[in-house]
Amino acid sequence: MGQVILESVREGFEPSHVASGQGTVLLVDDSRMQRRILHALLAKWGYNVIEAASGHEALDICRNTPVDIVISDWVMPEMDGVEFCRLFRALDRDSYGYFMLLTSKSEVNEMVNGLEVGADEFLTKPVNSSELRARLQAGERVLRMEKELQSKNAILAETLSELQTLYDAIDRDLAQARKIQEALVPQTELNFGPTRVSMLLEPCGHVGGDLIGAFSPGTNRVGFYGLDVSGHGVTSAMMTARLAGYLSGNYPENNLALARSPEELYSLLPPEEVAHRLNERLMHDVGVEEYFTLAYGTIDLMRGDVHLVQAGHPHPLLIRADGSMSFVGDGGPPIGLLSGLEFEAIDLQMQRGERLLFYSDGFVEAVDRQGHMLGEEGLMNLVRQHLCKDGHAFLSSLVEELRRFVPASKFEDDVSALMMEYNGPE
Repeated sequence: MGQVILESVREGFEPSHVASGQGTVLLVDDSRMQRRILHALLAKWGYNVIEAASGHEALDICRNTPVDIVISDWVMPEMDGVEFCRLFRALDRDSYGYFMLLTSKSEVNEMVNGLEVGADEFLTKPVNSSELRARLQAGERVLRMEKELQSKNAILAETLSELQTLYDAIDRDLAQARKIQEALVPQTELNFGPTRVSMLLEPCGHVGGDLIGAFSPGTNRVGFYGLDVSGHGVTSAMMTARLAGYLSGNYPENNLALARSPEELYSLLPPEEVAHRLNERLMHDVGVEEYFTLAYGTIDLMRGDVHLVQAGHPHPLLIRADGSMSFVGDGGPPIGLLSGLEFEAIDLQMQRGERLLFYSDGFVEAVDRQGHMLGEEGLMNLVRQHLCKDGHAFLSSLVEELRRFVPASKFEDDVSALMMEYNGPE
C-alpha cells in the first residue's frame, strides 16, 4: 500500500482550486500516509474529514456518524473496499451517501463488481487532484438533488396527508348525505288500498340526482313521480332535496302539486299545472343553473283514470295484464330551462292488473362492453324476462339485469324506477 496516490498536490492547494465543500468525507485506507495527504487536501477545500484505517472501523463510524461522501481504497486487509461498500449500502441511513472507490485495477469485471454493490464513482491511483475535485463536486450535486428530493417528498407527503384528511372528511359528509338522500325515499313500497307503488333508487356515486316518490291527499287519489336533475354529485343531490320538499307527502302545505280548500282539504292539481309551477319556481330561484326532467302522474284509484305529464323524462312504459307493452307520453321540454313554458298532459285508462313504469335514463342509456346502448327495446326485453315478479322484487331484478349488461357492473348514471301496479278499488 506504499504507492503514492496523489498527483499535482501543489496544484490542488492553489487558491483557485479551493471548493465550497461543507459535507463530511470519510477516508478509508490502511495507509496512514495516503490518508494524511488526502485529508490535507480535502480540509483545504472545506470538507469535514474523518479517517478510518479499515473497513470494520469505517462501518462503526458510519453507524454512529452521518457521512456524506466516502472515499475508500479498494485493496485493504480483512475487508476490501467492495465488501465495505456492500455493507455500507445495507446500513439504515436517513440520506444517501456518495461512495468513491480508489483503485489501481483496470479490469472491466472488477469495475462491474464495484458498481453492482453500489459504488458511485471510481478513481484510479495515483489520483489527480483536479479530477478528485471534479468528482467531489459531482457527488455534491447528487447529494443536493437527493436532499431537495427528500424535502419535496416530505412536502408531498404532508400535502397528501392533508388531502387524505380532507378526503376523509368529505367522504364522511357524503356518507351522511347519502343517508339523508335515502331518507327522501324511506319506503320501497307504498300501498294505497289494493294498488301498490314500488320504488327503487341507486345513485352511481355517494349521492345522485334522481328522485322518486308518491303521495296521497285523500282517499282514492294518488300523485306519483320520477325526476332526474342534470349533472351528478353533490349539486344534483342538493337539488333533489329541494324538489322533495316541493313534492312532499308529509307536508302538504308545501307541496306544489296540491291545492287547499277553505275546509283545509287538499286536492291534486292537474299534472300540466304542477309542471308549470315547478318550472316557474325553479326559474325564479336565484343562482340555480340546474334543470331536471320529470314524469308526473295522478290516478283515480276508483276508475283507473291517469293524467300524465312527461317533461323531458323517458317515456313511461305501460305493461298490460296480458304482458303486452307500449311506451306512452308526448315528450315535452325539461323543467328549468326557460320561463313561461306550457306543458301538456295525456290521459290513460288503466285496468286491473296493469302496471305503469317510470324509469330514469340511467336504464335506457346504459352502454355495454361493445358500446351498444340498451335503449327502449332493450328495456322491454328486460321487463319480459321478469313479468312473473311484482313489486320491489320486479324492480330489483331489472337492476340486476342492468348490472350484467354494463361493464364491471358499474353504473355511469343514477338509476331509479317507480312502478304503479293498479288493482282497482277494494
